[in-house]
Order: sequence, then structure tokens, then C-alpha cells
Amino acid sequence: MITLALSKGRIFDETLPLLKAAGIEVLDDPETTRKLILATNLPDVRVVLVRASDVPTYVQYGGADLGITGRDTLLEHGSQGLYQPLDLQIAKCRMSVAVREGFDYAGAVRQGSRLRVATKFVSIAREFFASKGVHVDLIKLYGSMELAPLTGLADAIVDVVSTGNTLKANHLVEVERIMDISSRLVVNQAALKLKQQPIRHIIDAFAAALTPPTSV
Repeated sequence: MITLALSKGRIFDETLPLLKAAGIEVLDDPETTRKLILATNLPDVRVVLVRASDVPTYVQYGGADLGITGRDTLLEHGSQGLYQPLDLQIAKCRMSVAVREGFDYAGAVRQGSRLRVATKFVSIAREFFASKGVHVDLIKLYGSMELAPLTGLADAIVDVVSTGNTLKANHLVEVERIMDISSRLVVNQAALKLKQQPIRHIIDAFAAALTPPTSV
């Protein structure tokens, strides 16, 4: 049995064409079913639905053979023991610093002010600001990040941005882009040895689907 760990939402939706290229079709809609283990058209392949932040853990400890998760998750939670054969170029977004409109972020940084920064990406934020020599107090939040500057909890946030519409709706502006993000295929290294042929088939099918056809 090959087990693939996915999270609901954008990553799941954008993975479906890649699965189809590998001859795999998920038989249940994750948005309507209560099942957490989804069957596929192949009797020896299944999908498990987990939180995006848990995908590396499931793959690392053998709860799944493969998984798909964002670069941000891998950097924040670590990727020890994981083979990362492909950047799938799906679920693209960016990690940015944002502040409320009218806040002089550049001036605060220039003056060496100690900034309060709210984020759920504590490791990424700490490394980013340390590399710039900016002093910060990091406040860990798990959601509704945009509220932090609006309520005075924080001067800035570090968060994933897709369209930027949520920031605009809450009168926040991006002031620095930390990194571009896309989703990666991660593989359990022991599973790759024990189930080499079926896992290699999936990796190769994904890679072929990502490669644009060459014109003759």
C-alpha cells in the first residue's frame, strides 16, 4: 500500500492533475466527505487528509510514504529524514512582512527600534530578521494574523500572501518579501527503498507532468 499525505484546499485541488498523470484518481471529495482516508482507483494507493503543517511529520515517521506540502512548512517544521525530489510549482504564494497603513516600517528599522512581530512562522521570521540585524519580539499566533497590527498587539506580521486582497481589506500593506513559496513532493527515505518501484513511478509521472512538451 502506498499512502500519500495531502491537506485540504488549494494543495489538494492543484495536486489532482498530477495524480491523474500518474494514473491515480481520488474517489472521494474531501470537501464533502467526513473520511480522513480516501480510496483511489488503484487498490494499493490511498490518500490521507492531514493538516498542512503535519504533512512532514506523517511522512518522516512513516504514517505516509509520500506527501505534498509548502516550502514554508518544510522550513518552519524541519525536513529531517525527508527526500525532496520535486518542486511541484503548485499552490504558489509568498512569505511577506506586512504592517498597517501609515506605519513607518523603514524608519523603525533604520532607527534600530525593537519591533513586535506576530506570526505562526516563528523560525522563518527569526532567521529573516536576524539576517538583517533587526531586533524583534516574536508573538506566536495561529490565525487571523491581520488583527495583530490593527489592535496594537504587534507592529508587523509575517505571513503567507497569495493575492494580497485580505491585507488590503484590513488596511495592511506589504513592506518586504521574504521568499517565494511553492509546494514540494516529500518522500519517506525508508519507504523509497522498500517500495521503490511504485514510488518511483509516481515521482517520474509527476516530473513528466511538470515538464512542458518540446516543440518539434
